[in-house]
Amino acid sequence: MKRRTLILAVTFGSGALAAGCTNRNPDSTHLPKKASPDERQRTIAALRSPKRQRPVVAVLGDNRGSETTDLLVLYAVLKRSLLAEVTLVAPEAGPIQLMPALRVEPQATIEEFEKAYPNGADYVIVPAFHHDEEEGPILDWIISQAAGGATIVGICAGAKVLGRAGLLDGRKATSHWYDVNALRRAYPTMSWVRDRRYVVDRGVVTTTGVTASLPVSLALVEAIGGKRRAEQLAAELGVDSYEVDHSSEAFGLTANWLAQAASNSLAVWSHETIGLPVTSGVDEIALAFAADAWSRTYRSMAVTTVSFPVVTTREGLSLLVDVAPGDPSIDFIRPASATGRPAQRLDDTLAEIAARYGDRTAAFVALQLEYAWPADSGSAPSALP
Repeated sequence: MKRRTLILAVTFGSGALAAGCTNRNPDSTHLPKKASPDERQRTIAALRSPKRQRPVVAVLGDNRGSETTDLLVLYAVLKRSLLAEVTLVAPEAGPIQLMPALRVEPQATIEEFEKAYPNGADYVIVPAFHHDEEEGPILDWIISQAAGGATIVGICAGAKVLGRAGLLDGRKATSHWYDVNALRRAYPTMSWVRDRRYVVDRGVVTTTGVTASLPVSLALVEAIGGKRRAEQLAAELGVDSYEVDHSSEAFGLTANWLAQAASNSLAVWSHETIGLPVTSGVDEIALAFAADAWSRTYRSMAVTTVSFPVVTTREGLSLLVDVAPGDPSIDFIRPASATGRPAQRLDDTLAEIAARYGDRTAAFVALQLEYAWPADSGSAPSALP
């Protein structure tokens, strides 16, 4: 879900947006059907590397705006698996502005990647971009990589980019709950698959919301290196399950959630800048969850802080630091890294947000991320009072 879309709805009237987000006709009697062992096996098989035993992965960023968690988590998990050659690619050599927070440098331009790998990628990871219908050369490159046999993986609203590349026509797919209806209208031959966190159809992968990034990453690790390696890595990261099962009906925008966004957004006197101290070797997954969540409250924005302008992350990305320590713009300091395993940082951050701004704000952040929270209750945000 894009912050600016919701702000416009709050400012100019929420009726149309609320209607658009609830016309899936949620059915309280619907019980998600658990994937069978055969379905699971077929899904993993369909994710296997199409070309190389040690696959080449291009994580594709739009310099002008790419979703923070979609991009960083896929990059970090696949890099950490030690099973693939992973490169962060962008159209231009300049920084990639992540949304809603952080900036990183690409490791190669599209042109440089093509020179290094003339036979193309095995996988192209496409996060949500923030310049709809303005991708230009990015779309052409995705189309050419798909034609060359690469598996294209659209994370969250990255499905919209895949749609504009013609890759959803006649395929089964999913996306962030907020975008499903628009995609079904735009691509009437696309078949939406409910209750699945990730969907694979003939070389095209799509996922539900932002927090599907960890499960689909680990599913890719299993497809490349086997279940044992994926389960080892899941344990290291603190992921209890990366199964395909999901509850689509649990997420939806209501008038109450719009009112929460309006209340937080319009309380300009209480907006805060949250400083996230970073050091060399900072964990990309923990940082992504912290920065993403704090920057979705409609009351705060996360910035990185350290005494030098660039730090190298755990898996070798160049992270551009936002402000120096002690900058007067910082209102509050929170950890950027996990106290335990990286995946735990999201729950930790939601608990911190709840303590500072209340449970409703934390639940609204979880709703945007399509994450069932509180984690120990199994409740989705739309089920909270």
